[in-house]
Amino acid sequence: MTAPLPQGAVIGILGGGQLGRMLSVAASRLGYVTHIYEPGAAPAAQVAQACTTAGYDDTAALDAFARSVDVITYEFENVPAAALDLLEQARPIRPGVRALAVSQDRLDEKTFLEGLGLRCAPFRAVDDLASLRAALDVIGMPGILKTRRLGYDGKGQVRIDDAADAEAAWAAMEGQDAILEGFVDFAREVSVIAARGLDGQVVCYDPGENVHRGGILRTTTVPATLSTAQRTDAALLAGRILNALDYVGVLGVELFVTSDGLIVNEIAPRVHNSGHWTQAGCAVDQFEQHIRAVAGLPLGDGGRYADVVMENLIGDDMNRLPDLLAAPATQVHLYGKAEVRPGRKMGHVNRIRRG
Repeated sequence: MTAPLPQGAVIGILGGGQLGRMLSVAASRLGYVTHIYEPGAAPAAQVAQACTTAGYDDTAALDAFARSVDVITYEFENVPAAALDLLEQARPIRPGVRALAVSQDRLDEKTFLEGLGLRCAPFRAVDDLASLRAALDVIGMPGILKTRRLGYDGKGQVRIDDAADAEAAWAAMEGQDAILEGFVDFAREVSVIAARGLDGQVVCYDPGENVHRGGILRTTTVPATLSTAQRTDAALLAGRILNALDYVGVLGVELFVTSDGLIVNEIAPRVHNSGHWTQAGCAVDQFEQHIRAVAGLPLGDGGRYADVVMENLIGDDMNRLPDLLAAPATQVHLYGKAEVRPGRKMGHVNRIRRG
C-alpha cells in the first residue's frame, strides 16, 4: 500500500481559480503546502506557497513544476492531454488521467456511463449538418446540441425546438464536433459529491438540490427533496463510477430526478460547485476530503450535521456583500477576483438553516 504523504509535502494543483484556492486552504489545514500551475490570473496564488504562471504547452515549466511537487491534482477537467502525459511521467496524478479523458469528451462520457448500466438522456454524435438532422429524426425535439469538448456553465450548447433551427444550431458549434442530447422531463436537478481513497474506500455526501439560471448554478439546498431509495440509488451509482475509473479524489455527479428514476446528466472529476455546502454542513468538507484522498490519508466523516443553502455570488451580487456579512448563521466565501463581471462567480455564501 502507498504510504501517505508526510507533513510538509507539496501538492501541485493544475488551475488557479476558486476551487484551487479552497483546495489550498484545506491542504494547509492538514499540514501540506500547495504549488499552483496556471496560465492566467490565479486567485489561488493568494493562499498557496508557490505559483507557476505558464502555458500548458510550456514543457520546461511543466517539468520544473512536476519536479517541485510530490503529487499532482487539478481543479478543472480541460487540461490538455499532452501536458498530462508529460506530468504523469514525473509524478502521480490523482485523480488519474483516465477520469479526465472520459470527462473531456461528452460522447465518451455518455458511452462510459451507459457501459456501466447507468441511464443517460438519449444521445447521438454530430459532426455535420446532415448528421444533426439524422440525429433529430431519431431523438426528436426538443433537443440540446452541445460541443463535445470545453463547454461549461451553459456555454457551448443550443436548444433545438424545431427542425428549422438545425442549421443555425450547427453554425453555433463553429465546426466543432458535437453531441445531440434528448430533452429530459425532470422534476428537479440534484448532485451527489463522492470521494474515493487510495485504498478504495468510498464516502458519499448527502445529495443537494440545484437551481440553475442561464446555465449557471445559483443555489444548492441540502437536504434535497428525495426519497430514501433515491438517496441510496444516487450514492450507489456514484460509487460505481468511482470504482470503474479507479478514481482517487472527489467527484461530482449531476443527476435529473424523473418519475422513472435517476438519469445521469454529467460527471465532474474534481471538487464541485454544488458541494460547497459541505463547508458549513459537514465535519470534513469536500476540499479537505479531496486532499485526504490525493495525499493517501484515510477519508473523513462525510455525514451531514446541518441543513444548508449554498448560493453563488455572481457579478453584481457582490453589491449585497454588506448585508450578507451581517446575516446570522451565514458563511461568506470570497474568491479574491479583482474584477466583477456579469456571469462571473465571485464567491458564495452558505446559510445554515435552523429548525
